[in-house]
Amino acid sequence: MDKTTRPQKAILVTGGSRGIGRAICLALADLEMPVFVNYARQRDAALQTCAALADAGATGIPVQADVADQEQVTRMFAEIREQGYWVHTLVNNAGIVADNIAATMSGEQWRGVLSTNLDGAFYCCRAAMGSMTVRKGGRIINVSSVSGLQAQVGQVNYAASKAGVLAMTRGMALELGRYNVRVNAVAPGFIDTEMLDQVRSTERGAQMLAQPGQHIPLGRLGQPEEVAGVVRFLCSKAAGYITGQVIVVDGGLNV
Repeated sequence: MDKTTRPQKAILVTGGSRGIGRAICLALADLEMPVFVNYARQRDAALQTCAALADAGATGIPVQADVADQEQVTRMFAEIREQGYWVHTLVNNAGIVADNIAATMSGEQWRGVLSTNLDGAFYCCRAAMGSMTVRKGGRIINVSSVSGLQAQVGQVNYAASKAGVLAMTRGMALELGRYNVRVNAVAPGFIDTEMLDQVRSTERGAQMLAQPGQHIPLGRLGQPEEVAGVVRFLCSKAAGYITGQVIVVDGGLNV
């Protein structure tokens, strides 16, 4: 980038190659900023998201980094800057599950989920803050989960990571408000994505998903676009006075 050229605003969606992440990328296509589609390993899926953004009249740019690795996050943000952009809108969506009951949960299962879901969100927030505070503006939306509000059997690690995301969101909202940076979270319930396949692999999960009407007041699974729509709202001017909040998108599961 020419040092005399001012960096332009951009959007970064972590875990944007598929599922909820892809739906979020497409929901933000009309914000007139390029969308950096982060992926850890699935480059082909990220390219498909970029192609869908192009079809919607937006610019999608794939960017690789495993957000659990802070050095890779630092490199990712450096690459974005080198292309002439700064992250004005950050959506921390990347997440994994590794379900097991606590008594038999391995250290790898515990640490792996916390590293991606919580540490990764923190690394990305920290990397984005500098540009946001200097420019007195920005938006951070962290994708948490109803598991961070209501415990589920076999998800001690996942629940801890997502509860941590909610606490982090509130703390950062307090710290960044003076810089006109809004920090909010969304907490999806059972959304019909590939991640639910791991939930279906457990007996309780299979029963719940087979008969969602017995557990979810709206009687069905959610769709990725329904989460993405809430993220889009939080990015809009209509949400200009909202920060430090969590919006639950779960069909009434957590009522």
